[in-house]
Amino acid sequence: MKLTQTKRLERLKERYQNGGMDRRTFLGLTAAAAASAGLMTRWSGPALAAVTEVRFDGWGGTVQEAIDKFAFQPYTKKTGLKVVQGTFGDENEVITKVKTSNPGDFQIIHSSGTEYYKKYVDGGWVSEINEANIPNMVNVMAAMIEPFRKLTPKLSAVPYDYGTTGIAYNTKVISPEEAKEKGANLLIDKKYTGKIGGFGDKNTRVWYAALQTGQSPNDIKDIEAVWAKVRESRDMAKKYWSSGAELMDLLSKGEIVVTDAWSGRIAALQEQGHPIGYLDPPGSYAWMEDMLILKGSPMAECEELCNFMLEPATAIAVAEGQSYPPSLDPNKVKLTEKIAKLPAFDPTGTMKALTFADPNYWAEHDAEWQKQWDRISKGA
Repeated sequence: MKLTQTKRLERLKERYQNGGMDRRTFLGLTAAAAASAGLMTRWSGPALAAVTEVRFDGWGGTVQEAIDKFAFQPYTKKTGLKVVQGTFGDENEVITKVKTSNPGDFQIIHSSGTEYYKKYVDGGWVSEINEANIPNMVNVMAAMIEPFRKLTPKLSAVPYDYGTTGIAYNTKVISPEEAKEKGANLLIDKKYTGKIGGFGDKNTRVWYAALQTGQSPNDIKDIEAVWAKVRESRDMAKKYWSSGAELMDLLSKGEIVVTDAWSGRIAALQEQGHPIGYLDPPGSYAWMEDMLILKGSPMAECEELCNFMLEPATAIAVAEGQSYPPSLDPNKVKLTEKIAKLPAFDPTGTMKALTFADPNYWAEHDAEWQKQWDRISKGA
């Protein structure tokens, strides 16, 4: 009898760590089962102790500062639950760490869209959130939820904000007319050799090279032509940046005069008074960010935090602070004039004007393209 109860307790623990039940239910069921069998569970100490903190990993810089100031600090003041924070410049860094970590070591990731969501799904690291515990999701744009639900009907993520990787340029050197005329090819204009930047990741380099060869980034027919453009860009670039903070630093100091760039970081530079223009050429890389809850996380607390972050007042304050539009549907929630002026903002709530990566297409080519990008970035 004791062996059977022990197995039952272990199954309950596994189900909880996989996100199959919330913490309160887990505590009640395990306490009752253990008491009836006269057992002490091996996890009855630290694992069943009251949760006092939640771990969050995000993009750092102005984005994370806004989230901390307008969401995490008020949440901690309200609930007493501390949010322990980590940062990354490239989400693949976190994925590498998650692969070798224990469930629960990483909990909420400020993740970058469905192509990354699929990586977590394929790795078996996702949870299943109880949407009833996040009632503010009713205000999230359906157009942002649907792509995630196509990958997992039971969501592991809450869409939170969105933006584009467009083209930023120094208006003292490049006019808006020139930027618009040249579009994606501005990033490989020979007269700006040595003053060009770019995000040093495979996705962005392939995406813009596809546009420069007249191809759809979601349906590339001639990948060799794309790699030729990637090499051309590499040879002209002064530096490929690896974080939003580095992007802002390079532009603000005039070390580069044109680069692909994250829309929110450019909005922040413009607000600071820097002479930086921004253009989304046809087909520019759009993305949706989400709060991804990983397997093994304290689900009830993570769900409560995500719901707090989606409160209209909180989400609007964060959006204005980080300069990225919120996932809130403008047809359901009145947004501010400042948000309406942000780059990439969609006043329709349909997202139809933005081009997103097809997660299945990009997953199919991920390993092959990453290997080739790694070679090219090293000079091949």
